[in-house]
Amino acid sequence: MEYAVYKKEQNELAEQIFEIRKLLNLEEEQKTAGELEALVNSPGFWNDQAQAKKISKQLSQVREAISHIAALDSLKEDLETYALLLEEDFNEHLFTEAVAHLEESKIFVEKAEVECYLNEEYDHNDAVLTIHAGAGGTEAQDWAEMLYRMYSRWAEANKFKFTVIDSLSGDEAGLKSVTAEVSGNFAYGLLKAEIGIHRLVRISPFNAQGKRQTSFASVYVYPEFDDDIEVEIEAKDLKIDTYRASGAGGQHVNTTDSAVRITHLPTNIVVSCQNERSQTQNKEKAMAILKSRLYQYYEEQRNKEKKDIESSKTEIGWGNQIRSYVFQPYQMVKDHRSNFESGNTEKVMNGDLDGFIYAWLKLRASERK
Repeated sequence: MEYAVYKKEQNELAEQIFEIRKLLNLEEEQKTAGELEALVNSPGFWNDQAQAKKISKQLSQVREAISHIAALDSLKEDLETYALLLEEDFNEHLFTEAVAHLEESKIFVEKAEVECYLNEEYDHNDAVLTIHAGAGGTEAQDWAEMLYRMYSRWAEANKFKFTVIDSLSGDEAGLKSVTAEVSGNFAYGLLKAEIGIHRLVRISPFNAQGKRQTSFASVYVYPEFDDDIEVEIEAKDLKIDTYRASGAGGQHVNTTDSAVRITHLPTNIVVSCQNERSQTQNKEKAMAILKSRLYQYYEEQRNKEKKDIESSKTEIGWGNQIRSYVFQPYQMVKDHRSNFESGNTEKVMNGDLDGFIYAWLKLRASERK
């Protein structure tokens, strides 16, 4: 990188940090943290476990926000220091160090900017991610499992907890469906960018003639809600089935009929859980997910202006895809909403999704403005 280019990019990044900081109120966050810390340290705080967990989670989020603001301020100071030192006494070693620092800073600042867009009601929540294979048998089921691996690796890279709740193995290979809980700050806010149909084009490993094959799978994401949300669920409205659990790769297999499937008859919403040790635990987890699904369902019924997540549930096939993953005859992953693309399909399938997610969030923010 030439020094003139460095100066230009350094100034642009400093301006980007300045604009982000205008949206962040350190004093307000510190005041909130103080109030929450006083509650946490008050006598009898843990007497109400549900409320205590909710407040503790909120405090953790506020502390993380304060940490991010401090990191941004520190970055801006570092950029200014490098600029001053290079002007006073330019040398190649210092310049190389400054360039490396600039590139690292760009990644952090971009993430900080994107988090400013995550200001909708449920963006901070954990997420429930569900993948369904489209029509096409083994091909589509293999593609669903590839997506499952991609998202689990993305979660790991972003330090989110990724827990399989329920899965249904394919007839010969892959997965017919899989549901996972993704836990961490902004999990839902980030993953909502993935809702829709995902299309794969490749030379089929299941076709002896080596023909190119197109497969589809759908991805749906729901926010997970706190235990204290109020949703009326009457026993007569529920159909509860138990079955023998089975899972991808055998790691979730149980030997008893401990898996639970609950159908809410009025809305026809179905949830399943099979990863817990007992039928009782699976039922509790399934009920918690059903509660979240129903809360969201009723919220959307009451507020028609709120984006209807279910509206993306179109036919899993041609013309409805949000993103295409082309392995042959060339390599390209392209998002059809933001036009963001990557020629490194292997990297994307190993969980490098941040570019796609950030591009969609920026596009959505500009549309909302």
